[in-house]
This record gives sequence, structure tokens and C-alpha cells, in this order.
Amino acid sequence: MKLRPIDWLFVAALICGASYYAEHWLQLDSPLATIWKGSGVSLLALWAFARGRPWIGLVLAFGALGDMLLDAVGLEVGAVAFLIGHVLALGFFWRSRRAHWFVPVLGAAAVSLASYLLAGGSGVALYGFGLGAMAGAALVSRFQIATVGLGALLFVVSDLLIFAVIGPMADSPIPGLLIWPTYFAGQALIAWGVVTEMAREGVHDRV
Repeated sequence: MKLRPIDWLFVAALICGASYYAEHWLQLDSPLATIWKGSGVSLLALWAFARGRPWIGLVLAFGALGDMLLDAVGLEVGAVAFLIGHVLALGFFWRSRRAHWFVPVLGAAAVSLASYLLAGGSGVALYGFGLGAMAGAALVSRFQIATVGLGALLFVVSDLLIFAVIGPMADSPIPGLLIWPTYFAGQALIAWGVVTEMAREGVHDRV
């Protein structure tokens, strides 16, 4: 498939996001590392805006903000940014759902319970509820399961691995190896799936 000039932003996003995996071993602990972490999803957001998809661009922008706040401030503040993004994504996918409302509700309940069992705390359960609702809505939206649906599920896996580090897998090296690749792959699949599908449909997007 021939890329438009603007689509090289997506390629740049993949390079930045994939390269950040090296930080798992480098452990730079500097403002530059925080910027590096946020660069991949920031470029995905910029690409979505440039392709005329502001709603999903805003969702991705809150994801990039969450990435950087997690490092710069802490888990709770970063989670708030991500939760705002999940709520925006839920509204976006809800408008185009092809199945009944109970699928997102079941997803919200399941992920909320899993989050609580892994890490405990009402805040974790609330975050899991928003994450699960977003993923459930993505799965029953008009967008392809192989891109957007899979991306949403990978996002869920990534966050559950974070909660597992807080809880039963605190001493395991496995979550650290998987959290970033599942997260960034999920964001990239969601961005690509939404933007390209809407372009094929010729659908206009308004926030």
C-alpha cells in the first residue's frame, strides 16, 4: 500500500514507540526519557488529527499525556488522563456499535473485577470499569476486530499486567517485558484501524 506523505507521521510514531522498549533495560530516569515515552502516541495523535479524525486524535492525546504523567508525577495522576481518554473512546465507539449495550457493560464489569483482584482499591476498580467499557464498545463497533478490537484488548492486557505488578506478580520479570509492547501495539492498532476505516467510508468526524 502506497503511503501518503502525511502517513509518514504514523511510521515515525512506530519508530519512536518501538524504540522506547529499549528503556526497559536502559533505565535512563530523565526528562528526555519521559518525552521519549510520550513521543510514539503523541505522533499517533498528531497523525490522526492531520488525517481529519479529531475524536480519536483527542483519545490518543490523552494517552500520550498519561504516558508522560505516569513517569513525571505518578500512577494515580497518569491514570486519570488515561481514564479521560477511555471515556472519550467509549463515546466514540458507542455511536457506531453493532451489538446491544450489554457487551460493553459486561466488559466493564469483567475488567473492573480483574483489576480489583490484582491490585485492590476502589480507584483501580473504577479505572478498570472505564477501560473494560471502552474495550467492549470497541469490540462491538463497526470497526474491524482485527485492528481496533485487537488493539483495545491489548490495551486491557497491558493495564492488567501493570496491576499484576502491584499485586501477585511484583517479583516477576514477565510483566515488565510485556507491558510496553502490548500497550503501544494496542494504541497503534486502534489509531490505524479507526483512521483508515473512516477514510475508506468517507465518514466525517467531529468532536
